[in-house]
Amino acid sequence: MASHLFALCWDADEPPRLARFWSGLLGWETAGEPDEGVVLVPGDDTGFRLRFLPSTEGKSGQSRMHFDLTSTSLEDQRQTVARALELGARHIDIGQGPEEPHVVLADPEGNEFCVIEPGNNFLADCGFIGALACDGSQAVGYFWSEALGWPLVWDQDEETAIRSPHGGPKVTWGGPPLMPREGRDRLRFDVAPPADGDQRAEVERLLALGAKRTGDGRGDGAADGVTMADPDGNEFRVLTPR
Repeated sequence: MASHLFALCWDADEPPRLARFWSGLLGWETAGEPDEGVVLVPGDDTGFRLRFLPSTEGKSGQSRMHFDLTSTSLEDQRQTVARALELGARHIDIGQGPEEPHVVLADPEGNEFCVIEPGNNFLADCGFIGALACDGSQAVGYFWSEALGWPLVWDQDEETAIRSPHGGPKVTWGGPPLMPREGRDRLRFDVAPPADGDQRAEVERLLALGAKRTGDGRGDGAADGVTMADPDGNEFRVLTPR
């Protein structure tokens, strides 16, 4: 049995403020969960929550994960950009040329995201969150395909993508060259074993797939989960069954 992608966790300077931004942009509702930060619950087929956690480490460098939001028309793309700016986003330059049809923005804490142009064939059958685009190797794409039980929907030129059999966003990895790692990643996965599964057995399965235990003291199976790292060194947690 595969793990379930339970949440995408965001380190935040001000979790309530960042949650309000993404709630306003995505139209998701806030759910209160004691000791688990500010949580947004999807109102569509996304399949995982957004969880905003307090952090004293400021953002450094470009994020290794970002959302690609879809558009149904040029007017729809314009409206999404305008709504994001009204909520506190800003335009940023990460090296995209003026001819690029997508728009690159940053949320109020500098986390990058893109508003993709209409007619993008790769995201044609996806919802508003078309993809979670990640910096990563082909090997890490294979790892997460096995870890989550999501089939590969793209595997060319060392670029990979997976998608839940139930739909929702694609998760993509762009292949080499990989970005330099600057501090702890502010966006990370929380995964959980199946409801009738076992946390310890799932940790062992993920180790066999190529994950590693972290050496930071957070991987002891405490109530907040077992902290591990995927083959590219990206931190994630294995929760107790949910």
